[in-house]
Amino acid sequence: MLAIFRKEVASFFNSLIAYIVMAVFLTAIGLIVWVFPDSNILDYGYADLGSFFGLAPYVLIFLIPAITMRSLAEESRNGTLELLLTKPIRNIDLVLGKFLANWVLVVLTLLPTLIYYYSVYKLGNPVGDVDSAAVAGSYLGLFLFTGVLVAMGIWASSLNDNQIVAFILGVFLAFIWYVGFGAISGMFGDGFAANLLSGIALDVQYQALGKGLIDSRNVIYLLSLIIFFIFLTLWRVEGLRK
Repeated sequence: MLAIFRKEVASFFNSLIAYIVMAVFLTAIGLIVWVFPDSNILDYGYADLGSFFGLAPYVLIFLIPAITMRSLAEESRNGTLELLLTKPIRNIDLVLGKFLANWVLVVLTLLPTLIYYYSVYKLGNPVGDVDSAAVAGSYLGLFLFTGVLVAMGIWASSLNDNQIVAFILGVFLAFIWYVGFGAISGMFGDGFAANLLSGIALDVQYQALGKGLIDSRNVIYLLSLIIFFIFLTLWRVEGLRK
């Protein structure tokens, strides 16, 4: 697994992919948080990162599938996946190596945004007048949310050798889980189906963590989704090995 992990991370940083991803995300989020008139913190007048945590998932819904689409689709297209599967590498090592490498790239992209928290902390009146517990919960939610999207994207990439199809499927899965289930739940009123769909929607779980009180049920659900999509990818790779 470590060999696959190191290979993937090295391939990211030896090409322009990692730098383009980081530049696009940080530029887009920076404009939203500090420049655009309808969302920037300076005009809002409160030491709050709500605009960042509210809009970051929508950027990541498109950005993460663009990172993960090549993970297995490119290997399959180039014929290197079949070569890897003939090696004495366990399927779980291959899948986890790919998953962790992509997740690490996303987390490294998020790390510079801690500057936003420091800036807001200093801008508070008095200094430090910011809900740090809510920020910590939101970062935890964002970290787990990106893990779910990476797992979804890796699975989408395993289904065929076309990176564009993998990207579209990854965006579709992320959008449905983040926005779709919550929107559909409104069609069922207040019944069991509405509560079920609302409960599995990623936006509900993510926003609950952002309130500053970390509920283990939200964490367990997000981790379960990561494991579920890793299992689906593993199942797919085992099918290819046969």
